[in-house]
Amino acid sequence: MDHLPNNNSQYKDQDYWDERYRHEETFEWLGPFSHFEHLLREEIRSNETILILGCGNSSMSYDMFMSGYRSITNIDFSPNCIEKMAIKYACCSGMEWKVMDAKALEFENESFDVVLEKGTLDAMMVDEKNPWNVSQETAEIIDQVSKEISRVLRKGGRFISITFAQPHFRKQLYAKREYRWSIKHQTYGSDFHYHFYTMTKGENLSSGDQELEDKRSQRAEPQSTVYLQITENEDYLNKIEI
Repeated sequence: MDHLPNNNSQYKDQDYWDERYRHEETFEWLGPFSHFEHLLREEIRSNETILILGCGNSSMSYDMFMSGYRSITNIDFSPNCIEKMAIKYACCSGMEWKVMDAKALEFENESFDVVLEKGTLDAMMVDEKNPWNVSQETAEIIDQVSKEISRVLRKGGRFISITFAQPHFRKQLYAKREYRWSIKHQTYGSDFHYHFYTMTKGENLSSGDQELEDKRSQRAEPQSTVYLQITENEDYLNKIEI
């Protein structure tokens, strides 16, 4: 893999991504759109406004556009990425491309029906070696992003998170009453399962997720665990430290 970083920390580095996007045309984290399109269609109507966090050079936005989703705003913190993608998909009227940090969204409150991320939060967590007990720094980053997502979502809007992380790891970060959303979990893939979370704003956490929030700080830490399943065709996984 020509674009693998020297260490995991570089996945959070804007300079790394700027350089990578200069040379890499496209890469699909967590599989192509066709693998999870059936799940998206359950959650998103074609006329809804969609914000994609950390769009990267994935073709997902274009694939969604060609499938009938017409109001799509894409953000990424890499200027090189946004410039290249805006040129590449200039033919897609209604698609917007903006340089922006997911931790500080430059949108008004309740601007979107859907916020979607695919692997973006995973990239923010690559330094973590213990998914049962992430560092305070990482927890604060995810909390900051989650608060921004909740802020820009309309009531009834959905935050869709597509990730490597299994529920017993990721739910502890998503299950907070202050985000004002419920959590639904699904999977896709055959031999290798990816995880598809839908958080609906304006709905309450389930009793189990409320209990998870209440007991999170007291949870006993297992002695050993497997965080991510390994697959040979995802260069991201080859750099994960467990």
